[in-house]
Amino acid sequence: MIEKISVLILPLLILTILTFAFIKKVPIYEEFINGAKDGFEVSIKIIPYLVAIIVAISMFNASGILEFLKNFTNNIIPAEIIPIIFTRSLSGSATLGIFSDIANQLGPDNFTTKLAAIMVGSSETTFYVLAVYFGSIGIKKYRYAILTGLIADFTGIVLAIWVARLFFLPNT
Repeated sequence: MIEKISVLILPLLILTILTFAFIKKVPIYEEFINGAKDGFEVSIKIIPYLVAIIVAISMFNASGILEFLKNFTNNIIPAEIIPIIFTRSLSGSATLGIFSDIANQLGPDNFTTKLAAIMVGSSETTFYVLAVYFGSIGIKKYRYAILTGLIADFTGIVLAIWVARLFFLPNT
């Protein structure tokens, strides 16, 4: 039953929108073209911000800091978690790729996989959000937004470690 409903939802939604637009005498095609044009303009505006994020991730990976931190923090948290900590603020898709690798390698019941899942769910792609949303509407001064976002990300990561250790590590 759910499969049949899910197949029909999108066509029904489109049909409903077209019906209401016809009843209200909205020029459907012209409005669609205007929306597509606005979307294209927004995507052009955010390209420099997205390029900056890609360059920052590449520089971070090439610098060797990641390998150093993996060796340094291995007693506190699993080494596989370090890339998630540093890529989460930059890129959600990169973080999900890292998380998928961890889950595939270690399995769903492993402590590291559970910790990674909690971290992914309790932090935000701060720089991506700033680049896309602030960049699309032309906000240039976002110093406090960066600071607030990074503090929230740090808090989410620390609490994720605490919660994962509390619930998923055996009492030692």
